Amino acid sequence: MRRFYIKPEDFTDNSALLDAEQSKHLKNVLRLAEGAKVRVFNGTGNEFLCEISSIRKNGALLKILEEVFPSAPESRLNLTLAAALLKVDKFELVIQKAVELGVTKLIPITTKRTDVKAKNIEQKLGRWQKIVIESSKQCGRATLMKIAVPVGFEEFAVSVKGSRILFAEKGGDKFTSINPDKKITAVIGPEGGWDVSEIEIARVNEFQIVTLNGRILRAETASISIISIIQNHFGDLN
Repeated sequence: MRRFYIKPEDFTDNSALLDAEQSKHLKNVLRLAEGAKVRVFNGTGNEFLCEISSIRKNGALLKILEEVFPSAPESRLNLTLAAALLKVDKFELVIQKAVELGVTKLIPITTKRTDVKAKNIEQKLGRWQKIVIESSKQCGRATLMKIAVPVGFEEFAVSVKGSRILFAEKGGDKFTSINPDKKITAVIGPEGGWDVSEIEIARVNEFQIVTLNGRILRAETASISIISIIQNHFGDLN
């Protein structure tokens, strides 16, 4: 059954209004007509079985039949991924897979060795949000992953709270040293790796430094792999 995202403000007690862009896709690509059943979610954890009442130029009106369980439950782990900005296609891949793997929030960070500059932020945030929505439709999540405004590593390091784990190429503890917690922030560096001064900043701010043994991974592969490993050990991928 097809799933669509509708903003919370576009719901009433017994109906929901699908925006024009998705309605066009619903009618012209999916060939769905009035009377067809679809699922919709509001991005805050609620999902509904609906029936298409009418399809208009400005949107499709859906009749809410009942609230249903989301296709995929949220992980019991509140996992934040803080990842260094990468080139467009690589960072968008990280966003997509972070949604699929149940990340709660993604914080883009800039570091001393980050090649990509944090510019055109509003445009990027809009594009990233679309990726989050499309990935959520595909993977069954009813809660949208949050994406923060990009921030410099030093500012990030002094502001983040809770269990903070920075993954470094060498010199860190083993993964098995991580203590289980309901809320974890995993920090992944850029393609060029961490600068020594950034590792020191992390230590001063009481981050746990962890090093995974094995192969040298690309930055985007590291993000995806580490999320998967953390969810396997402390979340719902087990």
